[in-house]
Amino acid sequence: MKRELVIQLTRFGDLIQTKRLIKSLQAEGSEVHLMIDRSLGELASLVYPNVAVHPIISHGTAVGRNEIWRVMLENRKVFDELVTIGFDGVYNLNFSPMNHAVSALFDPDKVRGYRLKNGQELRDPWPDLAFRFSADRRCGINLVDFWAAFADTMISPAKVNPVPEQKGGGIGVVLAGRNSRRSLPVSTLAPLVSAARTSVESSRIILLGSSSEWESGEKLISYLPPSIAADVQNLAGKTGWADLVDVVSGFDRVLSPDTGTMHLAAHLGIPVTAFFLSSAWCTETGPYGEGHKVIQAATDCAPCMESEPCPFEIQCLQSFKSQQAARFSATGKPEHVPEEVILFESGFDALGVDYTPLHGTDHALERRKRLREFLACHLGILDIGEYGPFPEMAEKYYRDKDWITFSGKL
Repeated sequence: MKRELVIQLTRFGDLIQTKRLIKSLQAEGSEVHLMIDRSLGELASLVYPNVAVHPIISHGTAVGRNEIWRVMLENRKVFDELVTIGFDGVYNLNFSPMNHAVSALFDPDKVRGYRLKNGQELRDPWPDLAFRFSADRRCGINLVDFWAAFADTMISPAKVNPVPEQKGGGIGVVLAGRNSRRSLPVSTLAPLVSAARTSVESSRIILLGSSSEWESGEKLISYLPPSIAADVQNLAGKTGWADLVDVVSGFDRVLSPDTGTMHLAAHLGIPVTAFFLSSAWCTETGPYGEGHKVIQAATDCAPCMESEPCPFEIQCLQSFKSQQAARFSATGKPEHVPEEVILFESGFDALGVDYTPLHGTDHALERRKRLREFLACHLGILDIGEYGPFPEMAEKYYRDKDWITFSGKL
């Protein structure tokens, strides 16, 4: 049996979004190992019970000089164990100094993605191509599918996550994401939560988030009518990984910005209604599966760079404050979606998950469709004789070395 190692050293949501790659490797009959940051070790074992998980210390709080040696020794134990396994393939998914350093443990000719060879940082042709086409962010492919394409053969996108269905446990509300500008203020979120309760039979509402968001949860409750507030439970900061999986798995619906919990809900087959604004665009990191809804802010400046200050006073937030937004949250009808947003529904094409506009104008729709066909042909999923040629795409995205090394899948 082949043994494959996946190195995923970033965040909660990225761990979940590695699922199609891991399942694709397993479908080929490989024994899959996963290296992740130790903060996600328990969650990784819950999400991927048939994967050997190897936690290391890769990020987190700063440590003093004496602690650095302890960290190095702890990681060395894991590294020594991995080196003795003899992996047939290593899938290094993140472009970071830590990932490059870890890749040096293995034969560089067995490492896919990002690696060090003779001290030089290298990346494979597929992520190299992705760096170019993802510059048009409204046309980017979902991160799940990008990582899955590191494998020789990808499983069908429909086999990644269950078809979402209500489980009877009420509504889960994720209070905030990693970047505050990509999240709704509680004063904006509260009317949407109140309206959403009418869309399910259960009156229960569970608030989720980190311990730093507990006060925001209490503030949100104060905005709700007493009759609704009585049914709200604030679990922000009170759920470990096992508790979070257990709670989310029973919901009827999850309301969330672009967060790890949103991806966990999709993984568990729970319907998601996602709010995407600022630097978040659903074609890149939207919920994976069939039938999830995304309310996408579509101002001319979106998606922006979250590392830069907003010169427009977060104009993309305004539509979520409208009465129309609350009305849609209650009815789910496309005609109730406010102006300057697009209502997307997730579904599949040959390449992976894509998002169909149910309301609003997606100016990138045809451009994205053409790019997705080009990439599917590039990866050998579609027949270029039927869908090509793509002279404008090839001219724009390929480099001389790509033409030289082309072998059906770059």
